[in-house]
Amino acid sequence: MSYQQLSLKLKPDEMPEDVKALFVEADRRCDEFFAEGLGRRYPRYIPSDPSIVHAAMVYLRAEGLTRGDVFCEWGCGYGVATCMASLIGYEAYGIEIESELAEKADKLAEDLKIPVQILNTSYLPDGYEECAGVGGEDLLIPETTTDRGEMVKIPPMYDGLDPDEVDVFFVYPWPGQEDLMLSLFKTMASEGALLLIYNGDREISAYLRTVDEDDDGDW
Repeated sequence: MSYQQLSLKLKPDEMPEDVKALFVEADRRCDEFFAEGLGRRYPRYIPSDPSIVHAAMVYLRAEGLTRGDVFCEWGCGYGVATCMASLIGYEAYGIEIESELAEKADKLAEDLKIPVQILNTSYLPDGYEECAGVGGEDLLIPETTTDRGEMVKIPPMYDGLDPDEVDVFFVYPWPGQEDLMLSLFKTMASEGALLLIYNGDREISAYLRTVDEDDDGDW
């Protein structure tokens, strides 16, 4: 194992006014989203509880657990967590494969004048493959041949963002995908990075990327 779970002590009711305003506007737009029937088009889009996610982000910073300020949300949807991270003080990126949702995330941030970068791409980079359907249990890591004929792993990259530089990842996975997210975190993140996984029902977990004797080493 190359990560360890951290304990969280959260205070979800303590939110500044700008974060509350973000929640109110995002909630209004999400209601419109479902009223327009778009929830049927994107059946996996279910918002997390922003107060819990916010409390976890604040706790990590307050306790000095974050090594830096680069935040990345896998599957950002409307970009609420991404915007929230920016308001807290992160350099915030959201990754969303659905173009319509990515546009809505961009629009929300633009209208509220919150600086974020939304990447309209998959959080599983080119060459990676989710196996066994929704409950993926493995990642196929791409390899290439060097001039010497040696097989080496290809460093994973996002468009405009090096995962190796991300300090905090966040994801609200589909049920059964938690192990996949931990495998992705182990593969993508560098030592000292953190992963927040929203588990639903106001539950959230935090993990620290570590290096041990069984680790394959950095890219």
